[in-house]
Amino acid sequence: MTGGRGDAGMKEGRQVLEEMNDRSREVFRKVVESYLEFGEPVGSRTLTRSLSEKVSAATIRNVMQDLEYLGLLDSPHVSAGRIPTQMGLRMFVDGLLEVRDLDLSDREKLDATLGPDSDDVGGVLDRVGAALSGVTQGASLVLTPKHEAPIKHIEFVSLGHDRALVVLVFADGHVENRLFRPPPGQTPSSMREAANFLNALIEGRTLSELRFVMAEEIKRRRREIDSLAADLIEAGVASWETDADNSARLIVRGRANLLGAESEVEELDRVRSLFDDLERKRDIAEFLELAETGDGVRIFIGSENKLFSLSGSSLVVSPYMNADRKIIGAVGVIGPTRLNYGRIVPIVDYTAQLVGKLIAERS
Repeated sequence: MTGGRGDAGMKEGRQVLEEMNDRSREVFRKVVESYLEFGEPVGSRTLTRSLSEKVSAATIRNVMQDLEYLGLLDSPHVSAGRIPTQMGLRMFVDGLLEVRDLDLSDREKLDATLGPDSDDVGGVLDRVGAALSGVTQGASLVLTPKHEAPIKHIEFVSLGHDRALVVLVFADGHVENRLFRPPPGQTPSSMREAANFLNALIEGRTLSELRFVMAEEIKRRRREIDSLAADLIEAGVASWETDADNSARLIVRGRANLLGAESEVEELDRVRSLFDDLERKRDIAEFLELAETGDGVRIFIGSENKLFSLSGSSLVVSPYMNADRKIIGAVGVIGPTRLNYGRIVPIVDYTAQLVGKLIAERS
């Protein structure tokens, strides 16, 4: 498991932990664990009943003040107890988190998603997202793999002045239909010209490869193509690679779990802001990129992750691989920063392995 920040930050956090005495480390751990379980500030009198060493509440208050000075704890109200800061949560996750074994009941619920119709990968991934959301009581994210087989044929179909369909026939027999918004002024003849232009370049190339070849061809042959057809090609391929492609690739399940989990108006606003981001699918590439930068489960807390920085939430994410050990997608759980990380991490890890195995068996 890796964290959501650089190695230097993780080393710095571990060094702070190592320099703490046993009492400070235990107080810090107890405060964080209590906050993650109950979501409430923790007071010194509460800690006197759970520490292994019998010390006074005044002594514990002094320790908590020192931890607050280090930026690890915060006091939301003058007379209240302490809660961990984002930096404190990060340090706890990197240095003190105890990851549990996956519960048998959780494993069985996830395994049940692989039913008799497991050949329908899209349907299975949707069920995986629903199961992951149900098991964790958070919102689940599943980034599905792109189909990267060579393309055999492309066709554009006009559905109106502002809607068009692109039909992609892949060499392996897979067919995809994708809607996109064409540039103004397109005609059936300009669409045919665009399709003919692309089909002349397609043989043996994947969609990603075609995009770069097409850009070079357009530069060389700009004068030979009708300007409207060139606009259509650019809009269509940009659409496949960004908006249309990514919006189809991200499965979000269980948003009601987050909306119902927080009663504070401010927290609800943050969660709604998160889902506004997801609805717009603005930074889905960022989601896959953060998963691709390291193997195993990664944890992003609050503003550490640009994709969800406005939500005040945490993301636990793991990439999954195909039969060639290439990262092709990711699964994750998002929830409040006081997630039960010790339980969520093995669930996300197992789900990623489950999806990877499914994809590998069908590739």
